[in-house]
Amino acid sequence: MKRSFAIICAALLLTVAFALSAQTKRRMTPVTTQATTTQSVNETASDTSRINAKRRANSVSYLNEKGQTVYVDTITGEEWMDSTLIKRVPKMEYPLFDAFSVGLNVWDPLMRAFGQQYGLADAWVELSLHNRYKPVFEAGLGLADHTPSGGNYTYRSPLSFYFRVGANYNFLYNSNPDYSFFAGVRYGFSPFSFSVDNITVNSPYWHETTTFNIPAQHATVGWFEFCLGLRVKLWGPLSAGWTVKYQAILHSSKCSYGDPWYIPGYGARSSTINGSFSVVYTFGLGHLNKPKAADVISEGEITPQQASTQEQ
Repeated sequence: MKRSFAIICAALLLTVAFALSAQTKRRMTPVTTQATTTQSVNETASDTSRINAKRRANSVSYLNEKGQTVYVDTITGEEWMDSTLIKRVPKMEYPLFDAFSVGLNVWDPLMRAFGQQYGLADAWVELSLHNRYKPVFEAGLGLADHTPSGGNYTYRSPLSFYFRVGANYNFLYNSNPDYSFFAGVRYGFSPFSFSVDNITVNSPYWHETTTFNIPAQHATVGWFEFCLGLRVKLWGPLSAGWTVKYQAILHSSKCSYGDPWYIPGYGARSSTINGSFSVVYTFGLGHLNKPKAADVISEGEITPQQASTQEQ
């Protein structure tokens, strides 16, 4: 009996102790220390965006010669730039109308100097958009007067016009515009005429030689080109560019005496790989996209002259 009574009393004491402990915890108030009073300050000490927003409210601004916004502290006169408003990786580093280039392709003249019997020269113009997309128009003149080694005929094509139209894509569009690595496509087209003269046929049976000509034929040919190229700066606005081309004929008119051997602007009909080497002169167009600072001052902004007057 005494033992049972002792166990009951011990249980009651434990119950009361737990109740008092829970009540004490519920009534406990937080302790204020130096760390807790500065907690909100510590959380915003490195918040550059919030700090700069407060600083901008106490500043006036103007655009410098580079089109950048410069803030001037109205109390100290200190000039500063808000780095939180600057895009770290701009999508387009260069303006829409970046440059205009004129090129002269001297590949065919060089090849003719080494014995090539066809081709002449062409020139092209290119508009650089953001230093990334570059529409191109090319035009040139071609001719042929070709007698194959050991051959029995002469292929002739008088001076004829051809053109190409297409575009390049510069993979280094956010890099130095003096250097570019690009891929491009072209559509080429040429209306021209050709003839085959002095065709010699020997007859071993009759021991006779016959010579005849195929009269002038008129043809139109269109073709596709895929290009890979590299351009580097030589001096000032002058640069040089190398291009390798894969080409394929898309359409060709029918001729009575067969297909033409040479196509102006394309080269030998059987060739699928071609190249070009151009000397290029570039005109910068960046000034067309950059408004003057005086023209873009908005309400609440001041010019550099006004800022220096306020500092004095």
